[in-house]
Amino acid sequence: MLTREEVRSFYDRFGTRQDRQGFYEDPATRDLIAHAAFEQATRLFELGCGTGRFAAALLARHLGETATYTGCDVSATMVGLARKRLAQFGARAQVQLTDGSLHIAAPDAAFDRFVSNYVLDLLPAEDIARLLAEAYRVLTPDGRLCLVSLTHGATVVSRFVSSAWARLHRVRPALVGGCRPVELSEFVDPRQWTVEYRHVVISFGIPSEVLVARKPLGMS
Repeated sequence: MLTREEVRSFYDRFGTRQDRQGFYEDPATRDLIAHAAFEQATRLFELGCGTGRFAAALLARHLGETATYTGCDVSATMVGLARKRLAQFGARAQVQLTDGSLHIAAPDAAFDRFVSNYVLDLLPAEDIARLLAEAYRVLTPDGRLCLVSLTHGATVVSRFVSSAWARLHRVRPALVGGCRPVELSEFVDPRQWTVEYRHVVISFGIPSEVLVARKPLGMS
């Protein structure tokens, strides 16, 4: 696994090249948009906003006119790119630079959507569990957890690709940006979350897991 400092350094260098990964990321994030009821969201938080491309699409086409967006990233380069891209939305969109801490600088029940695309697959298992606990804390009752990550293959080709990716990650994690296939559903505690949607999207042989889970009403 890459350390937080190594992740920050990699994505500071990677910069706008991250958008080139849209050939396999976009089909999965479109599937997330189709099943996360973003039109009903009022306060959205995104962990790992990258260049702000996903946020810009939500604000322009899917969130209501009064809905607000807060994003964060560990990379100063990504934060700069996202702020520039989201400037057109004014005070509705805020982007914060973080130190990579798993603590989210927000009060309890601050958001009704918690989004993270291709970030949890950077984290060790224990950090994924801690982060989902933070997501649970900052979500309102009936709020949605909205996740996309690299995952294990579901077809012959995608199983080959994901296995090769995992082997490369074990040998040289920096070559794949620190990401490796994970199974998000294994980390979503059914005692806390109700999974509303889960699907594996395969694009160019690369499998991505899309997961939407709801924090039940009455839970705090």
